[in-house]
Amino acid sequence: MRKICHTLTPNPNSRMQEDLTTHAPDFGKLEFGCEHYRRRCKIRAPCCNQIFSCRHCHNEATSLLRDAKERHELVRHDVRHVICAVCNTEQEVAQACSNCGVTMGEYFCGVCKFYDDDTTKQQFHCDDCGICRLVLDKFLTSIYELGDVKTSSTAGNVFSIFFSVVNSCKSTGSCYSVDLLDNHLCVENSMKNCCPICYEYLFDSVKVTTIMKCGHTMHRDCYAEMANQNQYRCPICSKSVINMSRTWQRLDDEIAGAIMPEEYRYEVSILCNDCNDTSRVPFHIFGHKCSHCRSYNTRVTERPNQAEQ
Repeated sequence: MRKICHTLTPNPNSRMQEDLTTHAPDFGKLEFGCEHYRRRCKIRAPCCNQIFSCRHCHNEATSLLRDAKERHELVRHDVRHVICAVCNTEQEVAQACSNCGVTMGEYFCGVCKFYDDDTTKQQFHCDDCGICRLVLDKFLTSIYELGDVKTSSTAGNVFSIFFSVVNSCKSTGSCYSVDLLDNHLCVENSMKNCCPICYEYLFDSVKVTTIMKCGHTMHRDCYAEMANQNQYRCPICSKSVINMSRTWQRLDDEIAGAIMPEEYRYEVSILCNDCNDTSRVPFHIFGHKCSHCRSYNTRVTERPNQAEQ
């Protein structure tokens, strides 16, 4: 398998021109790494025994393999060996190099086998998710009981808010933005699915996600692109994801000013995508309004037999 490592080249004018026998722990900090992380080590992927700068570099490389059977993704928890980027010594996973003493990652998680020198992200390990998260995203974590906000805890600079879910959903299965604490619909394990637009797995994606009104989740960028294409319905459940009241009012006005010919004045059965209720309404080429929630986000389920017209 072809090995691709997107590795940053150290600054030739840096202190790394010194003797590499022993170093202070912060030697070379932020000067090694790849396009995804700044770190002073590489990882040996246990799945293919190849060396990569990080799991994302591995996944990008294997996704380009011609043989689909050889394509695979690295499970972060399975990493057992790393290679120091300063002295090139392969060793078992640890924060400090066993040979030259350099700290291979200012932030280190022994569970995720994760290293990162850029601590401005304020990384922390979420026990509920089982992976590391970023405070910059203002994540919160769900718990598995019913009721109001249960408790809060502090881990270093991390402020994690734990909230419970409604009776029909035991767990959302992931961390969400604090802004969504009282402003989201819980869908069980909604994050443990692929983005309905780009099909990337959401749970451990490095891209920012957003929750739609219906409770389904997608990448924020994908959501914005969907809106730019004037698509207002969830790709999964077809419910309206934004306030469509002004659009429905405009349709009311257009329908009122466009009387259908006599031969098209009949009723059809419709199903509303927003409230999931059924109605019988007058047929109109511009749209069919739900009799219950007044939405035009509907679909025709039955037309009258043309012989009866």
